[in-house]
Amino acid sequence: MKRSPITVRGAERLRAELKRLKSEDRPNVIKAIAEARGHGDLSENAEYHAAREQQGFIEGRIKEIEHKLANAEVIDPAKLPSTGKVVFGALVELEDQDEGTRVTYQIVGEDEADVRAGRISVTSPIARALVGKARGEVVEVAAPGGTRSWEILAVRLA
Repeated sequence: MKRSPITVRGAERLRAELKRLKSEDRPNVIKAIAEARGHGDLSENAEYHAAREQQGFIEGRIKEIEHKLANAEVIDPAKLPSTGKVVFGALVELEDQDEGTRVTYQIVGEDEADVRAGRISVTSPIARALVGKARGEVVEVAAPGGTRSWEILAVRLA
């Protein structure tokens, strides 16, 4: 089975969600199901059906997170050798060669990606173009609006 890269922060967030699901959400929904059962006829009991649906969602999410953590390869970018090249976990400052706008992205695992927060998936086209490149290099990235050129201004290990 192929292991998926994830940052230390990403793994910690998944573990925290798993803990909350098991220690808070699961017991709460079990309690809600028990209360709804006490209201009588289950065939017309909307509270019961909603609680059972919520329980299914919680159990599914628990299994999903456990699977992701079991198959994760946790990488701490701070412990990687600083080669000046873009690697998983690196913070990369870029300048759009056409518009002159600057952005900073951290290259993270698929489950951690959030473009608005400046985190892009290692499997995204821009990250794939950046990995292995160094400060001063220009990369071409095929985007929905056409090919864009980005200059790498800085590479830092987070």
